Amino acid sequence: MSGTKDFSTTRRDLLQAAAAAGAGAAILGSMGINPALAAEVGRSEKPLKAAFSNAGLQATWCAQGKQAAEFWGKLFNVEVTWFDGQLDAVKQRAAIDNMASQKWDFVAIQAFGIGTLTQPVQKMIDAGTPVIDMDTLIAPLDQINVHSFLAPDNEFMGASVTQALCNAMGGKGKIIMTQGALGHTGAQGRAKGFNNVVKQFPGIEVLDTQPADWDVSKTARLWETYLTKYPQIDAAFFHNDDMALAAANIIKARNRTNILIGGVDAMPPAIQAVSEGRMFATVRNPSCRIHGGAIIAGVSAVVGGEKSGQGIPKNVVTDGPVVTKANAAGMQWMQDHFLI
Repeated sequence: MSGTKDFSTTRRDLLQAAAAAGAGAAILGSMGINPALAAEVGRSEKPLKAAFSNAGLQATWCAQGKQAAEFWGKLFNVEVTWFDGQLDAVKQRAAIDNMASQKWDFVAIQAFGIGTLTQPVQKMIDAGTPVIDMDTLIAPLDQINVHSFLAPDNEFMGASVTQALCNAMGGKGKIIMTQGALGHTGAQGRAKGFNNVVKQFPGIEVLDTQPADWDVSKTARLWETYLTKYPQIDAAFFHNDDMALAAANIIKARNRTNILIGGVDAMPPAIQAVSEGRMFATVRNPSCRIHGGAIIAGVSAVVGGEKSGQGIPKNVVTDGPVVTKANAAGMQWMQDHFLI
């Protein structure tokens, strides 16, 4: 009996390790990393300790990223400790200072703003800790030696949704962009994409571009003002879905439902809103792929000895598609399994 138990346990462990390795290969392969290297990634024999921080768990994208990191962490035997950025640069800096005072096998961080975390991150890098940068630059890549930067093409995301809105407007009308935090390089890319598209349509007027800092309450206040100030608003582009849906509630309450709404992230509530016609479009910023990829990148560095810029590129583009009614259900399934 004991022999059977030992064999079953060993077989289960081997299958779990193989599954983890296969999952790692699949994710890294989808991000353009050599499958041969990806295949060497396996579950760590000893528990690894990783510290994670993203902009703020009030944002649904960040909360989903935490779930994804913890899911992939369990597969790869990584204990994830979270340091919440609380959508505040000062509070996140205090959290990262605390993180830097402790020892970790690897670290993954999405900064609320560029340049706000450089000193404590550099301290961890100097101590030999692999630091994976997620979604927005901690600092320019030529100024800080992070292990890798996993992020979507934010300019593409901003441009693709804006293009869809402008096309639906027939190339004329009035549009508002509600930005995220101005120091966030992802928001900067989305704004650039928006501006590059809108300037191609001389018949479209941009009414306002104020930031709401990813804050749904601030977004609601802005849009209460806009709906009073502007009798005509044909479309609105938001730097994330949380802000888009917060504004949609205000728009519906004011019976201005002719306004086309576009967002970024393709979170489940936005996928449902697109399917139901309450939002016109969104684009997937793959939080699961980014946060799960950070787990795999960290394990690859610690267990597999993968080197920055060699085994893993310094900059890994983690794109997702524009979400329409046609692909919404599949996108939801992939998110349910932390795949995108």
